[in-house]
Amino acid sequence: MMAYMLKRLVSAIPVLLGITVIVFLIMSLIPGDPATAILGAYATPENVARINQDLGLDKPLFAQYFVWLGNILQGDFGRSYSLNRPVFDEILERFSATLILAGSAFTLCSLLGIIAGVISAARQFAASDKAITFIVLIGISIPSFFLGMMMILLFAVSLRWLPVSGMYAIYGGGDLPDLLKHLVMPAVTLAVVATGVIARLSRSAMLEVLRLDYIRTARAKGVNERGVIWRHALRSAMVSIIPVLGIQAGFVLSGAVYIEMVFQWPGVGKMLVEAILKRDILLVQGGVVFVAACYVLFNILVDVAQSWLDPRIKT
Repeated sequence: MMAYMLKRLVSAIPVLLGITVIVFLIMSLIPGDPATAILGAYATPENVARINQDLGLDKPLFAQYFVWLGNILQGDFGRSYSLNRPVFDEILERFSATLILAGSAFTLCSLLGIIAGVISAARQFAASDKAITFIVLIGISIPSFFLGMMMILLFAVSLRWLPVSGMYAIYGGGDLPDLLKHLVMPAVTLAVVATGVIARLSRSAMLEVLRLDYIRTARAKGVNERGVIWRHALRSAMVSIIPVLGIQAGFVLSGAVYIEMVFQWPGVGKMLVEAILKRDILLVQGGVVFVAACYVLFNILVDVAQSWLDPRIKT
């Protein structure tokens, strides 16, 4: 198992390097001059030239990249000019909020999606199967940002059951119940589409397993149907479901960007949007690379979990 993990970690290095190249090139292609954005009304030619020299923007593009990459490898993501603080410190501070939102949404979509898929497959063509399929289809079809705005109008503005935005109440609060109240709508909004995808693929995986010979053998031996479904069939189906969970984790993490803007959740996604608007290049580059590294690491953990369930994968 350790050899397999090391192999996966080594294979992730070219992926991360490719991500740094793509992020750096995309940011360099964005129109506008960072020095002008920093200086604003004080953007005289002399001041612009001085800022470009301080930031290393007067060097060739490939030299800028290698300097930036070398700093990242040493743990230095640079300093945000808009916030006047180290980029890495700002990312870590914001990432805790994103982790709470994305982790809650991922847990919710994984549990609901797998349970819905298993029930749908176990009762194929029954009324419950048709109802779950219909609900899943609606959930996949609704854009997350639109669903978020509709939930705000219904539960926050009309019914006043939940707070409109933020992570904690502006005045008072700050405890766990206050956090949960603010978390409900963004977590549900972020989880809806992923829940539908996981439910559909879980249903397909379960239907394939339920047709296998060993399932018929278990039933012939008198194993109760609940044991057949949840103890025998689900474990085999998880080999196919776990990779889907890894993909949806990436969707949840990337979807947190616009969901955080809709609900004004103070996470990395909101930070990235604000940094792009302010042309804070180092903050954008550092944030994207950090999130991408987390996604790659999570996929490695998913591969390890899948190899534990199906040892054939390691060979």
